[in-house]
Amino acid sequence: QVQLVESGGGLVQAGGSLRLSCAASGRTFSSYAMGWFRQAPGKEREFVAAITWSGGVTSYADSVKGRFTISRDNAKNTVYLQMNSLKPEDAAVYYCAKNSVVLRGYDYWGQGTQVTVSS
Repeated sequence: QVQLVESGGGLVQAGGSLRLSCAASGRTFSSYAMGWFRQAPGKEREFVAAITWSGGVTSYADSVKGRFTISRDNAKNTVYLQMNSLKPEDAAVYYCAKNSVVLRGYDYWGQGTQVTVSS
């Protein structure tokens, strides 16, 4: 079992920054890739960013490329999402998720953290 707990969400003005954190339980955190997703009201959940187990490879949705940075600290069992130059359209509930190579998808999800961006 893996538990994921996000934090760091809040209200920020457009153009501002936030850093989200996702703390994972368990001793195998460094063995799996992680991702961030978001879901705005009335919209489907969408991919934001992902990072491999070592942190050596990252990927981003086109909508956040150049503004968001995903990183991880395996010693702290934590993955981060640094969000800069926030736009009103970035407002959503942000979720972190653990990737499963076997399932070829994400099998554990956090409860989410709300990000609100005022214009």
